Amino acid sequence: MTTYKYWNREESEHGKYAEMTKDDVKKEAKILSLCDPSNDDTNVALHQGQLPPGATLVAIGKTAEDFDDSLKEQKPNVIFVSPSCPLARVQLPALLQKFPTVEWVHAQSAGIDFLVSDELSQSTVTMTNAKGQFSSSLAEYAMLACSYFAKGLPKLERQKRAKVWSKFDIDELRGKTMGIVGYGDIGRAVAKLAKVYGMKIVALRRNPRRNTDEEKLCDVVLGNDKKSLNKLMSESDYIVCSAPSTIETRGMVNAAAFAAVKDNAVFLNLGRGLVVDEEAMIKALKSGKLKGAALDVFIEEPLPEDNELWDLENVLISPHNMDQTATFMHEATEFFVNENLPRFICAEELLNPVDKVAGY
Repeated sequence: MTTYKYWNREESEHGKYAEMTKDDVKKEAKILSLCDPSNDDTNVALHQGQLPPGATLVAIGKTAEDFDDSLKEQKPNVIFVSPSCPLARVQLPALLQKFPTVEWVHAQSAGIDFLVSDELSQSTVTMTNAKGQFSSSLAEYAMLACSYFAKGLPKLERQKRAKVWSKFDIDELRGKTMGIVGYGDIGRAVAKLAKVYGMKIVALRRNPRRNTDEEKLCDVVLGNDKKSLNKLMSESDYIVCSAPSTIETRGMVNAAAFAAVKDNAVFLNLGRGLVVDEEAMIKALKSGKLKGAALDVFIEEPLPEDNELWDLENVLISPHNMDQTATFMHEATEFFVNENLPRFICAEELLNPVDKVAGY
């Protein structure tokens, strides 16, 4: 069985390096933190906490200009970059050019679409992210959203407001098919819960022949070509889109996919808004082809007040916050400090490697 070097908050070993000493240091880590320190308190573990032996926080700034040329003498070799950094996709390449000694870039978030650039993809630096920190809360939301439509919660809310006592049939999730578009960490977390509910799992992924324990959750694994996507859409009662936004995935769930969708299906988007053709989705919702949609991400955020989605009764809207616990970004920084940074210092393989060209 292939071993994948990806972190999962619930399943991975914590504290492996808690007893690390100076004798374990193979390479020093000189860190630049690219963020907005005036508007981001989630990096306390890095900025104010105790770092592993061999690690030094060299400087903090939100633009490349904030990092003085004199810092070159310290030969910084690690950049920690937060989504709070304005125009990070511009600032990061500038920082890499300014400090050619950098070997490793770590993103505080799971998605790196805020960082993607030609300069980054063409660079030789190793890149990692915080994948595995946010998946469980999104999986919980996915099952809530499925139940929201299966149990008729919109109708219950209307009846309560009207003070109407009227029984009606509901659906079970047991025995239904869940299609997952983008079977990464979020997709696997959703599959685990859906399987407990007794659902059949059909997953779409870039490498359908990859054989791991996670794939055992799936009844069917398909490739990510258009034919496979349409097949998944046509067979699934609930469709969870958790694909990242990349050049390949933007607009992937298009008009043809929604034309193929199974009648009365429910569509959930937990990944990125740009992956979905919103106009085609709205058309399917208004025609009744889709029973409903639960959307946590959108093409434009915040969602404009004049967007039709606000007015559709069969749409559950959340403001891109279904992974936003009170501590979620703090935990992401702690993962960098406590798990990946020691691996770098001990010259071990880093967790959560990112394909800079593919974008995830």
